[in-house]
Amino acid sequence: MVQSLLALAPTLVVIAFFLIGPSNWSRHRTWARAITCVFVAAVALRYVVWRLSETVLPFPNNDANFYWVWFVFIVEVLAFSEVVLFLILMSRYVDRSTEADQLGRQFFARSESELPTVDVFIPTYNEPLDVLERTIVGALALDYPKDKLTVYVLDDGRREWLRSFCETRGAIHVTRSDNAHAKAGNMNNGLSVSSGDFIAVFDADFVPYRNFLRRTLPFFSDETIGIVQTPQHFFNVDPVQSNLGLENIWPDEQRLFFDEIAPSRDGWDVSFCCGSCSIARRKAINAIGGFPTESITEDLLTTLSMLNKGYKTRYLNERLSMGLAAENLAGYFVQRERWCQGGIQTLYLHNGPLRGPGLSLFQRIMFLPMSWLVQYLVRLAVLVVPIVYLWFGALPLYFTDVTDYLSNQIPVLVAYFLLMLWITPTRYLPLVSTAVGTFATFRMLPTVLSSLVRPFGKPFKVTPKGSGNEASAFDAYTFTWIAGFIVITALGLLINIVPETARVRGAFSTIAAFWSGINIVVLIIASLICFEKPRRLLQAFKLDEAVVADGIAGSLVSLSLDKAVVAVPAETRFKSTRVMLNLEGFAPLETQLKQVTQRRGDITRTGDKRRYYLHLHFDLHGFERDKMIIKLYTGRYSRDIPDIDKVAVSVNLLLRAFGRTRTAS
Repeated sequence: MVQSLLALAPTLVVIAFFLIGPSNWSRHRTWARAITCVFVAAVALRYVVWRLSETVLPFPNNDANFYWVWFVFIVEVLAFSEVVLFLILMSRYVDRSTEADQLGRQFFARSESELPTVDVFIPTYNEPLDVLERTIVGALALDYPKDKLTVYVLDDGRREWLRSFCETRGAIHVTRSDNAHAKAGNMNNGLSVSSGDFIAVFDADFVPYRNFLRRTLPFFSDETIGIVQTPQHFFNVDPVQSNLGLENIWPDEQRLFFDEIAPSRDGWDVSFCCGSCSIARRKAINAIGGFPTESITEDLLTTLSMLNKGYKTRYLNERLSMGLAAENLAGYFVQRERWCQGGIQTLYLHNGPLRGPGLSLFQRIMFLPMSWLVQYLVRLAVLVVPIVYLWFGALPLYFTDVTDYLSNQIPVLVAYFLLMLWITPTRYLPLVSTAVGTFATFRMLPTVLSSLVRPFGKPFKVTPKGSGNEASAFDAYTFTWIAGFIVITALGLLINIVPETARVRGAFSTIAAFWSGINIVVLIIASLICFEKPRRLLQAFKLDEAVVADGIAGSLVSLSLDKAVVAVPAETRFKSTRVMLNLEGFAPLETQLKQVTQRRGDITRTGDKRRYYLHLHFDLHGFERDKMIIKLYTGRYSRDIPDIDKVAVSVNLLLRAFGRTRTAS
């Protein structure tokens, strides 16, 4: 008993540190981050030293198990290396908003005639009008002098209907004779027909907020700034949120990077361009010979090429645009496989982190694609280690006693999880985050390996989005792998429960059983992501605004480009299904009442009467539709999830596991 308590002492020290320190410190203070990250790194280093000296070197070299022990240790060392780089990055924090305020006052103090010219590039290939119209209309509505702003729609699909749409709206439609070098080649063609001092880039599915230029342009007062990148936010749910049934209570999968990691990278001057929602200095682009075409991720390579020439990338962590997240698993993997391959390609290029001139050693290290190279191998090893032990009796380490394991590995896990919960409190939950990473492993690890062996040759693939982008109902490939691991792990446990069939009886068996149980839970959650849920083409924004429907005062609960949900008192009666809706800033809209619903226990803000919810459908065209796009997508509303309701996440996962869903508000 005493020995077990002593074994838990390091874990108690870790918990005490976080209770006394970080829980009372602001996570936005660099000194607090630095102290915490150094502490976690020290705990991790203690574990690695123990692993090498006590569990690897003593292992006898008398059978194949010896090589297995070393393989597992090497994987752990790779994981440790990635964690150390992550801790270094996250030990700094910078918020550029105050700087943007100060620079903005100076930048826009000049007369409009002295302001620089800006070109907006919207590269497109096969996106439908329901995707493109939002971006084009939003770009034309940017708050900037119109004689200084030009919107170019770079159409590699060479579509006449898009040319006509651009002409009616005032955008310039640009085509070329071929599609050489995909997006990068398309934007280089845009450079040849434009002349603005700065170039803002928005993918075909991203809508800039009206104040985008007013917040980003002032940073270019510093002549060394080549690019200003802003975060990518989304007005729809991604397939992970949707398929897990966590649409309104779990953030989209990219929030951890854009909200937490990217600002910390900027604190170290190793921020990088992510393509869309960025703005670049034309002089800097010209200095590197245009947008690089050697990689399928021209954005990352643009940053590296500019660093070679002495230009830096700044990151302004403000919501200044909204776009479409991948709408289904097919798009999700097309997107991530492209990012993965492009990151690995930089290792082989003359302007990449290994060979590029002008980079410091720190910059070279921080631009290595370590996350792509390591994370999926580590996640696979986590699944395989207990299986190999349960089925073949092969130990992953020289094992002495459970107390040694408790004393050395548990503190590392606790320290890392507490760090993540402190430093990214609204973007991370250990079980769900691990399940999402595990889900991606079975498709992404082959991409990593193939990209290392054959980094070039795979063509650029556009992420499918919008109408016509129909999801398959089921990701059979990933589910087969997940189900296989669940079955093999569970059978391994069952076999070793029965004395007659047990293959292992050592002290490590208890740890292997616990490890296997956690893996099964993680795999079950991951398997839920494989089942696609129906999506809605035009996403609605949740609102709470006063509105009038047929003369009845109500509350606008949600609004999209084709539908409004209006709450009215329960005693309200309408004479017909034709309802006139009065929205601020719009002529009265003639809508069709298609459904009336009531939520049990619902009350109004000013009374206790129940309400009816009117589902009003309408069809806008021309100028009125453009006004609605500007109202919805250019800065007034968002789908941000400010906090994670851990209880709601748990309940919804259980409901989803049993084939039921609940919409959380």
